[in-house]
Amino acid sequence: MRGKAIPVAALLVVVLMGIAAFAQTRQPAVPALANPAAPPGDSALIEHGAQLAAVGDCMVCHTAQGGQPFAGGRPLATPFGTLYTTNITPDPATGIGLWSLEAFSRAMRKGVSRDGHLLYPAFPYPHFTRMSDGDIAAVYAYMMSRTPVSAAAPSNRLTFPLNFRPLVAGWNLLFLHEGQVADDASESADWNRGRYLVNGLGHCAACHTPMNALGAERSGQQFAGGLVEGWEAPPLTKLLQAPTPWTLNQLVSYLSVGLATQHGAAAGPMLPVAHSLADASQADVKAMATYLMSLQVPAGSSATPAATPAAMSSATSDAASPQTVVAASPTLKNGELLFRAACASCHGAGSPMSTLAERPSLSQSTAVNADSPRNTVRMMLDGIGWQGNGPAHYMPSFATMFSDAQIADIANYTRAQYSTRAPWNSLDESAVAKLRKETSQP
Repeated sequence: MRGKAIPVAALLVVVLMGIAAFAQTRQPAVPALANPAAPPGDSALIEHGAQLAAVGDCMVCHTAQGGQPFAGGRPLATPFGTLYTTNITPDPATGIGLWSLEAFSRAMRKGVSRDGHLLYPAFPYPHFTRMSDGDIAAVYAYMMSRTPVSAAAPSNRLTFPLNFRPLVAGWNLLFLHEGQVADDASESADWNRGRYLVNGLGHCAACHTPMNALGAERSGQQFAGGLVEGWEAPPLTKLLQAPTPWTLNQLVSYLSVGLATQHGAAAGPMLPVAHSLADASQADVKAMATYLMSLQVPAGSSATPAATPAAMSSATSDAASPQTVVAASPTLKNGELLFRAACASCHGAGSPMSTLAERPSLSQSTAVNADSPRNTVRMMLDGIGWQGNGPAHYMPSFATMFSDAQIADIANYTRAQYSTRAPWNSLDESAVAKLRKETSQP
């Protein structure tokens, strides 16, 4: 009898969850405003909202390539298909111009649109739910002060049955944990503010945490690294395990300008995040960095990447000439020749880039020292576009210049020359061909 009781109890739990989820599939509509919301007159509140929206990267996700700010239409590639972000300008027909603060708050905390339909969790309401009333009101004031743009989002393209929106109710029962988290009295004000922003509005874990089969963050693996738009979002708990451990000031610089001495430059999906954080309160950026630095696993722990004797014997710094690597295979020899022809003018010994104090050497690169070659290959394929400002960093795309085999050879050579870690044994022509089909571009 006992053996039968467990399946029956499990079935009962599933049925009850199904009933509860069904009850949540459609929420009541919040009445529309009689007229489009008038722009708020509180300039200080709007400015605070603008800085918070920068922390939340609102414009990054809600702006299509070549589109108007916040007008939506950007495609978000997910394992379940493509979602298109919505218009969050105060346009009454296609945006949120008829939304009250109540409707806006419900969307931020519960993932429910003004008319009652459920929002997909690609909109990070599981993080936004931790925001305070005051901060939500400030973001609302800022959004309502934007220029209205008439722009309807394209239809989502999700695989069946995930295109059946009521299923989100079941997802919410499992993974949406509403409410704020109380401050930790044993920690500093900076630490508490940083935790609030990183885990809430900043939703850093949404990219930097591995996902389960249902597209939710894996329990117990927060900040252990993720995959987003074809790029690896590296672990945020191992900054002290970099070839040169990160400092607080370096992390602040990286978050706010996208470049950190002795470490590297932001690229791929992280680059627009850094551009957005440049408009955030720098006190908030410092608080976020303070919290992230407190999560670090110290160097020397069991998780620290191990060097191999073969790798240790090769040059580990850009100060050495690329010619010092003994090409033990045709792959490395070909990679060395290609590197000297196309890369050494910026990354080789004595090159203008290597002699600039603020430019890190390849030996410090997170991508070059990573477990996977994905970001190194993506960097060569995608490059970093010219930003047209002082601290900008630029790298041309080599996608059309080199074949898949040549990209693999350069990456393998770069790893052997500039990292003390073991070779990427899986990096070959076919691996690059697979990565080439992916893109981080919206």
